[in-house]
Amino acid sequence: MTSFTPYIRITLNSQRTETCRLHLFEVFHRFTLFCVCSVHMGQHGIKPYRDTDPSSLFHCIFMDIGGLTTVVANSAYISARGSVDGTANPASNRDRRYHSRLKLPHITVCEGLRETLDLGFQTVCVAQPIGKRLFQEFLDSNKEYKGPCRLWKDIEEYNMAGDEDRVQKASTMLSRYMEPGTKYFCPSLPENAITKVKEKHQEAGDDLFNETMDNVMHFLKEVPYTFFLESMYLKRFLQWKWLEMQPIGEDWFLDFRVLGKGGFGEVSACQMKATGKLYACKKLNKKRLKKRKGCEGAMVEKRILARVHSRFIVSLSYAFQSKTELCLVMTIMNGGDLRFQIYNVDENNPGKRIIYRDLKPENVLLDNQGNVRISDLGLAVELADDQFRIKGYAGTPGFMAPELLRGEEYDYSVDYFTLGVTLYEFLAAKGPFRTRGEKVENKVVKKRILNDAVTYPEKFSENARSICEALLSKEVDKRLGFRNGSCDELRAHPFFSEIHWWKLNAGILPPPFVPDPEDGLCQERNISIPWQEEMIETGIYGELTVWGPDGALPNDLRRESILEQPPRSFTCTVS
Repeated sequence: MTSFTPYIRITLNSQRTETCRLHLFEVFHRFTLFCVCSVHMGQHGIKPYRDTDPSSLFHCIFMDIGGLTTVVANSAYISARGSVDGTANPASNRDRRYHSRLKLPHITVCEGLRETLDLGFQTVCVAQPIGKRLFQEFLDSNKEYKGPCRLWKDIEEYNMAGDEDRVQKASTMLSRYMEPGTKYFCPSLPENAITKVKEKHQEAGDDLFNETMDNVMHFLKEVPYTFFLESMYLKRFLQWKWLEMQPIGEDWFLDFRVLGKGGFGEVSACQMKATGKLYACKKLNKKRLKKRKGCEGAMVEKRILARVHSRFIVSLSYAFQSKTELCLVMTIMNGGDLRFQIYNVDENNPGKRIIYRDLKPENVLLDNQGNVRISDLGLAVELADDQFRIKGYAGTPGFMAPELLRGEEYDYSVDYFTLGVTLYEFLAAKGPFRTRGEKVENKVVKKRILNDAVTYPEKFSENARSICEALLSKEVDKRLGFRNGSCDELRAHPFFSEIHWWKLNAGILPPPFVPDPEDGLCQERNISIPWQEEMIETGIYGELTVWGPDGALPNDLRRESILEQPPRSFTCTVS
């Protein structure tokens, strides 16, 4: 069939005429973009284009379709966020078609996972959000286990509470769970552990209930967990794991504006259609990766992000590939990066044996509230169990440690040198080895790092200068950092004397700076913990986790229900 491709004669600016061979759908597409743009601009207080002259209208459509598309993408992104501070309800932005595809299977489809999954207590009930929630629901359904379950929840609430509330909470918990004869008394708690809490509860320290929590977990992982493994709650967990394992590709995501560009591709804002949650999608061009030998680095980044789950590192939620790109869908950070905030304002390695190698202000991102996470693990390397040092040239000029530049073997020490450079730049609004805006060759910067002493502005306090000098030491043995398996020496430095480290780790320390939200404008896989958190946060867990009447076993968890005939219909059809 011959396609209909008419010739359209259009007047531009009433000055000249052109004969344009255009597909009708292309004209329609561009005109639609124009109309959508006008609507979005009107919604956000921007005066839309109102010239009624048709020739001027077509001139607008054809003159800069790229710019028009950008405006639409920005407007759609703001609309998806619901407001400039990103407080929209994700449920309001769900795509009904994709949302309907999130369904738990019949138990006969997924019961084989019992043989392949790691069903250890720590893995299921502590590490995984949905497993933890289902286990706690199981405990709450059993009178004998309600006390330990509620004590578990209350200890977590205590750990997240402010100092002013802790004494009252500790007293309440003491009387509720540690006094014989009370409704929720926990007889499994050792007497000496109860005595310690009684003696120190007025102090309300960070570690007041640490031993109690250990005792509760030790009790729950024995008999209660054994019964859980034979309950309908474990079957429900298997259903969720099956759903988590289903492949998700690029069609599940709606792309918005480009947030940034790099050597291998770009990062754009996107939305998961089924849940409405916003993410950042890092798209790595396959041809560029192959040409620049970046494939291994991309796979290392994906592998590390999938394993590490920390409030201080962007979380990887999905990974998939299109024909031309590898896509990593991660936490979106709307507050910009530290370098932007430094100059805009001024004119934990979680036990995974990872050397980051590229800490710098651009790779430290802020969310709407000012909390930070490090991103871009493309240059990171993971040490093997029997490996303590590595050799290799990687990093950003001006941030690389002397031992790395000399071609020597190194360990985590290089990351603390980059921390020193970043801290210096944050305090001085310029780097320690080149001034702001200075154009200098990399070999000159290398020579300065290896040979020149760092100079400090007068505005540096004594403690600020002291910690920078300790972090920027050219001698590894004298450099402040990770020693004897901890960072205690670094945390104890006077520069951090006002930091409450426990609150920082718990995520309850208010950030000192909140960014202006208007400034920040592979193999298919879902990453377990972030995916489960998304299901809970967006309400999908509550929608799909439905039990029978009075907590009875629902049909989708009954094996025999698959054989039962559906109710007969009395509807008559006439042919």
